[in-house]
Amino acid sequence: MQIKKKMNPLLKDFNTAPFSKIANSDYKPAIKEAIQIAKKEIDVIVENDEEPTFENTTVALDFTGEKLNRITSIFFNLNSAETNDEIQKIAQEISPWLSEFRNDITLNDVLFKRVKTVFDKKESLALTSEQEMLLEKQYKGFARNGANLNESDKAALRKIDTELSKLSLKFGENVLAETNAYEMHLTDEKDLSGLPESAKEAAKQLANEKEKDGWIFTLDYPSYIPFLTYADNRTLRKELAIAAGKKGFQENEFNNEKIVLKIVGLRHKRANLLGYTSHAHFVLEERMAETPKKVIDFSNELLEKAKPAAENEFKNLENYAKKLDGIEQLQKWDGAYYSEKLKKEIFDLDQEILKPYFKLENVIDGVFEIANRLFDLQFEEIFNVDKYHEDVKTYHVTDADGNFISLFYADFHPRKGKRNGAWMTSYKSQQIKNGINERPHVSIVCNFTKPTITKPSLLTFNEVTTLFHEFGHALHGMLANTTYNSLSGTSVSWDFVELPSQVLENWCYEKEALELFAKHYKTGEVIPMEYVKKIKESASFHEGMQTLRQLSFGLLDMKWHSENPSEITSVKTFENDVFAGTKLYPDVPENAMSTAFSHIFQGGYSAGYYSYKWAEVLDADAFEYFLEEGIFDKKVATKFKENVLSKGGTEKPMTLYKRFRGKEPKPDALLKRAGLL
Repeated sequence: MQIKKKMNPLLKDFNTAPFSKIANSDYKPAIKEAIQIAKKEIDVIVENDEEPTFENTTVALDFTGEKLNRITSIFFNLNSAETNDEIQKIAQEISPWLSEFRNDITLNDVLFKRVKTVFDKKESLALTSEQEMLLEKQYKGFARNGANLNESDKAALRKIDTELSKLSLKFGENVLAETNAYEMHLTDEKDLSGLPESAKEAAKQLANEKEKDGWIFTLDYPSYIPFLTYADNRTLRKELAIAAGKKGFQENEFNNEKIVLKIVGLRHKRANLLGYTSHAHFVLEERMAETPKKVIDFSNELLEKAKPAAENEFKNLENYAKKLDGIEQLQKWDGAYYSEKLKKEIFDLDQEILKPYFKLENVIDGVFEIANRLFDLQFEEIFNVDKYHEDVKTYHVTDADGNFISLFYADFHPRKGKRNGAWMTSYKSQQIKNGINERPHVSIVCNFTKPTITKPSLLTFNEVTTLFHEFGHALHGMLANTTYNSLSGTSVSWDFVELPSQVLENWCYEKEALELFAKHYKTGEVIPMEYVKKIKESASFHEGMQTLRQLSFGLLDMKWHSENPSEITSVKTFENDVFAGTKLYPDVPENAMSTAFSHIFQGGYSAGYYSYKWAEVLDADAFEYFLEEGIFDKKVATKFKENVLSKGGTEKPMTLYKRFRGKEPKPDALLKRAGLL
């Protein structure tokens, strides 16, 4: 009897990701096979005897590797949101294959010659601006990644890229392992003094799940942040804060110090090999900021405005802590605690009073309603789409005429296999192929407070703005309307990508928007207007300190990546030197920032962390336009949708921005909003 072999679900043609049908053992063979399929697609272009044209070379190349992209997007998204030891091991094995495959393309002489032939005659081709952008992006993709190198340098580049892909994965695995390894187990109720009921209940529930008495606090944000903000026990706050700051910086198997030094060393070597002064020079050539000098000047200009305010705020906070509890020296584990108390005193605003008005489901409905009023989108929850975890919600998104716009996945709560933080991602890109506008499948992943036995998931105001932020990224993906997938959605320069996400946060502070969703989870009462007023008034509270903190991270990133790192022997000493100009709190010897700075050592933000602040200038300026005309003004919303959200990377970011706004942005709107003018 012949046993029928099961077809690998990842190699079948699928529209939505077939999560429930995938076994871990399917990934490696599927990726191996998909690489071969993509190579054959490349061979067709390379072996074409006809003269290279925009269609048979540029467009054909953009459509290659579709199956591989779909499979790897599923795999790497799950490696962030639902990982385990086996998936992490597979990631370490397949990353070099993918790195090698990318190099096979960019270092393919014949393919590059064809691309260059089309690029060299672009003036005579009568291309649209989108076609020009695709051709330029493709040509630079080769030229900037080694196509012009000699054979021995190409071999060196391949080696570096393979090693870098493994190191960044290992870095992330170590941070996740450190996060999961720590728990603070408390059995004396006195230790919970100051904590809100919701935090106690969540900690109790976690202890029950682990079959322990008492309460358990972890380094997951919904557990960690409330403890640092509210717990009266200073010794325990210190313990938790130091544990968080030690991630990747302990003498154990998860130490990231050597990995950090290796990563920055290899990035620098790679940039030099390609003819650039540093990794930052390489990265920024293709960003709005263009050069490290511009980024550093921009950061220092903001620093000049923010530092006096930050020092003044810190001095006031120190005096407040001294007056209240006789604290002589304010430490990092005191900041959130006394800030919250002072904020409550000044604005008579308690974050815990706000939480009942931000039931997760209501906030989701609210952000959907805002998207509907601005961009005519309708969201319907559906239950017939495969998901990777029962927590995930799925939505069918349509426009005002009922046309399908996007599939939307949302995954809101922390769990063991999920890294900290919040992010937007995609399972299928939008593109127009064979005359069909293929719509995207977009996902957001967050780590919000879980529901407990007695309460639904009630968000802090900070979590509300995080949801809006990630949803802004999602809108950028959902409303994508370009021909080529490599220019679609969030495929834009990294200092422009944060504009849609950051601009949407502004609606969280507006009465008209809050009235739509901020309703008490028990009574249905709309959030009282005095709370809205206080939210708005307190929005710039300690903005100097917040700005200083963000700038310090951006400057650390720049310092790692804009100079030769070969002389650096100690991560900690290096950090202390960089932070000297932005430091407020005393240093904690047991802690380091870089060893868990996942944005730049695991994510795509290396030499790009400044972009959060850069985009804040854009978002403050953009939202000022909405404020002038009305926050739900259709004309402004349509201009934003047509010139920013739907356009992806089809034109230069500043061209798109000016078409929306009518002028270049000025930092004044940001400084005004932050109360720093």
